[in-house]
Amino acid sequence: MEERVEMQFYVEDECRGDAPTNRLISRRSSADSSRRTIASRLGPYLGLVLATVSSLFFSVCSVIVKWMVDVDPMELAAFRFVGVLLPAVPIALFRGENVFPRGKRLLLVLRSFVGTTGLMLSFYAFRHMPLADASVIVFSVPVFVAIFARLFLDEPCDSFSVLTICLTLTGVLLITRPIAVFGSSGLGAGADASAGTDPDLWGGLSAFVATLFGANAYILLRVLKGIHFSVIMINFGAFALLETLLVSWFLGVLCIPKCGTERLLILALGAFSFGGQILLTKALQLEQAGPVSIARSADIVFAFVWQVIFFNESPNVYSVLGAVFVTSSVILVGLRKWAKANPKSHSVR
Repeated sequence: MEERVEMQFYVEDECRGDAPTNRLISRRSSADSSRRTIASRLGPYLGLVLATVSSLFFSVCSVIVKWMVDVDPMELAAFRFVGVLLPAVPIALFRGENVFPRGKRLLLVLRSFVGTTGLMLSFYAFRHMPLADASVIVFSVPVFVAIFARLFLDEPCDSFSVLTICLTLTGVLLITRPIAVFGSSGLGAGADASAGTDPDLWGGLSAFVATLFGANAYILLRVLKGIHFSVIMINFGAFALLETLLVSWFLGVLCIPKCGTERLLILALGAFSFGGQILLTKALQLEQAGPVSIARSADIVFAFVWQVIFFNESPNVYSVLGAVFVTSSVILVGLRKWAKANPKSHSVR
């Protein structure tokens, strides 16, 4: 199609006596200039924007997981990874990428393992806990990312980072409302006041362990930032598909989804997973692990919105206040990036 269009320009220009090459170069340079202008405007916070959009995509995946009660979360995780793997293959082939580069193989396998295990645990939490509560625990990753990034990547952890971590932790405490802090009067949805515990302790534990694995996935993605995203996603998707199918088979939960809505939702799960994974990978290649993980906490806000719209569960005052704290940390990180992008002599800086 492009060849036909270019030939048409060539014929028209020949009739006019113009130089076709100059016209085509002019058109292409104009388009390239437009793209560069958009990128320059987003500039220093492009990584944060991509991370926030990825959180929107992943939050939709969480809704689908909670909605499809007839399919086990472990099997849904397998379908999700099909959506990650298949679209990445033609991209890598088109670019001629080495999908298992020497010197990075162990890191790719390790990143795949921690990412897969963390996602399976988070899917279990989404199914067995209120969507917003599970999202808050799973996406309180910044607390652990800041620590691991300091230990393994030598990224700075200054007083501002400590402030955003404290804001995120405060939001987590307000939404989960542990009995040791709030007493039985602060129990969240689905809690057993007489027993003084959440009836599904394993859901909360799964969410917490998923957070630890997720934090390590951020660190490994940051280390692998020089590798094209299609290579990372092929390794991740292939390893994850194998692991989730084995776990599903071991648990005896493999089944064929019903025709109609269930299969359409599975296709949507794969599509949103692929889009979210690409955006997250690119965000971590543009930005440090700490700020990206905090921006990804926007998933919590989306989870509250979906919880009200799709599941008719209204959040209480504690939950809303907790969401405000977490969102505040995202806004502060964005403002700091904007201020640092200005020259040192600028009044905002």
